[in-house]
Amino acid sequence: MKSFIASIALVLSVAAGSVGAAYGTAHAQDKKSEPAAAQAAPAPTSTPAAAPSATAAAPAAATPAPVPNKGDVAWMLVSTALVLLMSVPALALFYGGLVRSKNMLSVLMQVFVTFSLITVLWVVYGYSLAFTEGNAYIGGFDRLFFNGIANVPKGEFAMAATFSKGVVIPEMLFAAFQCTFAAITCCLILGSVAERMKFSAVLLFVALWFTFSYAPLAHMVWFWMGPDAYTDPTLVDGLNEKAGLLWRWGALDFAGGTVVHINAGVAGLVAAYMLGKRVGYGKEALTPHSLTMTMIGASMLWFGWFGFNAGSALEAGNSAVLAFMNTFLATACAVLSWTFAEWLLKGKPSMLGAASGTVAGLVAITPAAGNVGIPGAFVIGTLAGLVCLWGVTGLKRLLKADDSLDVFGVHAVGGILGALLTGVFVSPDLGGPGFVTDWVKASTGFTSIGEQVMIQAKAVGLAVVWSGVVTAVVLFIVKMVVGLRVSEDDEREGLDIASHGETAYNK
Repeated sequence: MKSFIASIALVLSVAAGSVGAAYGTAHAQDKKSEPAAAQAAPAPTSTPAAAPSATAAAPAAATPAPVPNKGDVAWMLVSTALVLLMSVPALALFYGGLVRSKNMLSVLMQVFVTFSLITVLWVVYGYSLAFTEGNAYIGGFDRLFFNGIANVPKGEFAMAATFSKGVVIPEMLFAAFQCTFAAITCCLILGSVAERMKFSAVLLFVALWFTFSYAPLAHMVWFWMGPDAYTDPTLVDGLNEKAGLLWRWGALDFAGGTVVHINAGVAGLVAAYMLGKRVGYGKEALTPHSLTMTMIGASMLWFGWFGFNAGSALEAGNSAVLAFMNTFLATACAVLSWTFAEWLLKGKPSMLGAASGTVAGLVAITPAAGNVGIPGAFVIGTLAGLVCLWGVTGLKRLLKADDSLDVFGVHAVGGILGALLTGVFVSPDLGGPGFVTDWVKASTGFTSIGEQVMIQAKAVGLAVVWSGVVTAVVLFIVKMVVGLRVSEDDEREGLDIASHGETAYNK
């Protein structure tokens, strides 16, 4: 425990030392901190006169600063709260119901504290690394400790771009919204290592993994200079060179197929291999102790996911409406396809299957939410239920890993499916919106399904490799510092008592 505390202290001291140099030079309207959250939100139906956001390229002196629309601000505040609901309590209850009763409280504790830890690290340095200008792989230090985002005494708040020229939201709100994405991604991994990982190891692992896997991938996929920077065709190449690597490729990820689900799912699989199987795995019944809790959690995930996907439009407009409806429909399709496939294969439909189908549909539609039309949502949702059912049965047997709560089989498999099919159903010929082909004119178009699918496949491959390598290295470090697993006796007793000295249920 002492070595764990020393490691955390070292990480924080390095971050605190770095902020001294950056804090005095970063400015509230520094053009390097222009954020963005999805590649191919449909082009705005109207394009007001270009008014650069406070963090975009230098504007003409006479151009008035854009003012955020109160409706957009209200929607993004609600979306941020909805994503918080997805983790605490929705994911915690979903995961908690799937473990044995002696480990219920440990799962709740891990999710609750992990979410809080990542929130703090996001404000300290995570947001800056993900959403400021640096290089193709990682951002810089201009926004350490949210420096420059707001001068609260004077009421001056920096603005962040959306996907429409001249339309902005407060950068602090964008940063808060993205914070919930980072936190829930780290929480997702915990399902793979449930019932056997030390609490100290969990915290050190998520802190390091967040720093070296999540923040870089978020930067590579979602960072660009914003639409208001694109004022002249001669600037385009230079602005594109400042964007994240996958953004440059043209990879489409509306709300986190690569950044969140593939990233977390691959990390979960690697962690399951490196921790080893639970005591009694394959010999004893390791059944869920409360499918009631799991159903409640799944229902709340579906509810909160509207903020996750529709909020990624960054505006309360057509793009948000499309993402909302696609999330609604694809999830329902996945519930039905998983349920009926299980009914056919096993003779009985299960509540566990329906709940798992819910998550499968939500995961698969995430990268596609604002990038496909209703036909795409039908297909993606239906296939997600079938493919992820195979992911947690046939594929899991082939992999021979004790991925406790099937994080890889649902999140990685579903995320890969959704990312690849986004390249298909973004096509206007299949009901999709296409994507912006000219940010100067804000015009949309399309190339070809084959070309876009290849770009999507490259993005998936990079996410798989990046997450897998970082996870292996981080877990090796954690093992050397604090160890990974609790003792066999503690595992048999249950982590509730062994790690936290309390129980979820009083007998």
